[in-house]
Amino acid sequence: QLQLVESGGGLVQPGGSLRLSCAASGSSLDYYSIGWFRQAPGKEDEGVSCISNDDGSTYYADSVKGRFTISRDTAKNTVYLQMNSLKPEDTAVYYCAARSAFGPPLFGSSWRVKNDYESWGQGTQVTVSS
Repeated sequence: QLQLVESGGGLVQPGGSLRLSCAASGSSLDYYSIGWFRQAPGKEDEGVSCISNDDGSTYYADSVKGRFTISRDTAKNTVYLQMNSLKPEDTAVYYCAARSAFGPPLFGSSWRVKNDYESWGQGTQVTVSS
């Protein structure tokens, strides 16, 4: 069974950078697209980004486009979220999640549908503050 573990969160000043990692075990990520979501206190969950398992297509929320980059290292079975130019409003717990290549198709804004993800990590806290 696929298990996901996030790491790389922490406290950073506005304008700074962090790289989050989502390490998978139990199965190859070749069969899963990986999404990043975040939850801030008092706010609804937000889909941040997603990378598809087949052609590596990437998807971003408008709020992070141009600042965040999602990537995948198949040899390490890990997905990364490089976050640059961080803002206080990026403060949240960040979760990675996996959706099977054999599940609902990934297209358009479907990457935001949380119910289409079958495995979730425990989350990592990102705090952007001076």
